[in-house]
Amino acid sequence: MNNPHVDVLIIGAGLSGIGAACHIKQNCKGKSIKILERRKAIGGTWDLFRYPGIRSDSDMFTLGYSFKPWKGEKVLANGQEIREYVTEAAKEHNVTKDIQFGVKVTAANWDSEANQWTVEGVIEETGEKQVFTSNFLLGCTGYYNYDKGYSPEFPGIKNFKGTVVHPQQWPENLDYAGKRVVVIGSGATAITLVPAMADTASHVTMLQRSPTYIASIPSVDPVSVVLKKFMPDTWVYNIGRARNIGLQRLIFKLSKQRPQAIKRLLLGATRARMGKDFDMKHFTPSYNPWDQRLCVVPDGDLFKVLKKGKADIVTDHIDTFVSNGIKLKSGQVLEADIIITATGLDLQILGGLTATVDGTPVNVGEVMSYKGVMMSSIPNFAMVFGYTNASWTLKADLAAEFVCRVINHMDKHGYTRVVPNAEGVEADDTPMFDLEAGYMKRAADRLPKQGPAAPWTVVNNYLADRPVLKKGKIEDGVLEFAKAGAAAGKKSSGRKAAAKQATKQAA
Repeated sequence: MNNPHVDVLIIGAGLSGIGAACHIKQNCKGKSIKILERRKAIGGTWDLFRYPGIRSDSDMFTLGYSFKPWKGEKVLANGQEIREYVTEAAKEHNVTKDIQFGVKVTAANWDSEANQWTVEGVIEETGEKQVFTSNFLLGCTGYYNYDKGYSPEFPGIKNFKGTVVHPQQWPENLDYAGKRVVVIGSGATAITLVPAMADTASHVTMLQRSPTYIASIPSVDPVSVVLKKFMPDTWVYNIGRARNIGLQRLIFKLSKQRPQAIKRLLLGATRARMGKDFDMKHFTPSYNPWDQRLCVVPDGDLFKVLKKGKADIVTDHIDTFVSNGIKLKSGQVLEADIIITATGLDLQILGGLTATVDGTPVNVGEVMSYKGVMMSSIPNFAMVFGYTNASWTLKADLAAEFVCRVINHMDKHGYTRVVPNAEGVEADDTPMFDLEAGYMKRAADRLPKQGPAAPWTVVNNYLADRPVLKKGKIEDGVLEFAKAGAAAGKKSSGRKAAAKQATKQAA
């Protein structure tokens, strides 16, 4: 089945996809859009994950959109609240009617003669194939495999007589009341699950191979509560947003410049929460703060259930699963009725679709990232990939605004094709994202490459990205434009000079 041609085709109706659609509606007046969403509802990550306590690990002042104030009081919103927020944004900007649910996108090919994308998909319920065409393609699929999470090969797992669950495939009616639960992992998912399950389960153990830095933050922002009494919601939101952007950047910068000082601060706060008799080895990582993502808990909920004895932490390695639980390298056996493998994500780019340019396959792991938004050698294409060291949406907002600027520039000058030209630029070995997390390391070969200087570097810095993506020159000597029928792209002059200027802007 062929569908009507649209100006912009967006893959994914999660936080990024809905945000991009809203930006296009606001800034590219008259442009037709369609959003293809594999699931049957808006929300992406926040519709997929349904485990107990599911919540954001970023504050809502910065996880929220730049154009839509978060009016709730929670600093870290739960999954349902975030779904409702995203759905509300879609309705407010008349985006809902442009979403086609239940479509799994399988392939996308750019045709240089037609100057358009042809995207193939299948309606999963019926198996019916569908074909879509568009002038511009925008990937908003996130960065992990929705079909399955990452689980290592646990020795003896078949010997366990209880229930094994990965949080990404949480059973709707899992009964853990009065059960012994072991949560394997120490990241954001694990530290959310433990306090959420502790009051219902007979006992919860968090089994970690290595600790994570964990900071407690207020569940409600006291400053915003006061300001809302005499300021409009939009003002309060923007004030909180600006403050938190600054704080996020400051903490990250200090973590890199003075890691031992930040380490003492974080561990000192945890010691104050847990008391002098607690063994701090369970909260003392071997790496420096922000080498991996810093985890946060609202009102110290994890620390509270640990102090009450409703949960505990064990730091050890797994020897083997046994019939009644897990045997550790130390010889200890953790008895369990339910084992939850909160062991991370399996990274996947563009939802696993096969991308081609004029029939030639594209390996995203071999192209170069232009300003962290577009990809070298792939025309009329952008991919929204948020920050890993701050709130995802901060970069998603900027990326969508930049795409709008490029589209409007093309319309103004009659261009039908744009592609970043990386000719003569050598890719380096710098990872696209400056995190030592296992899921990032496992997928290094699947992520776009970086170059030695802007615009081929991913700076992961909102304060540096903002002026470049919102105000920087579009015709920068790197983006090449062409009009319909042109044999080759219109090459802007002064590529080296433009690259130097972009480097200054990002510094």
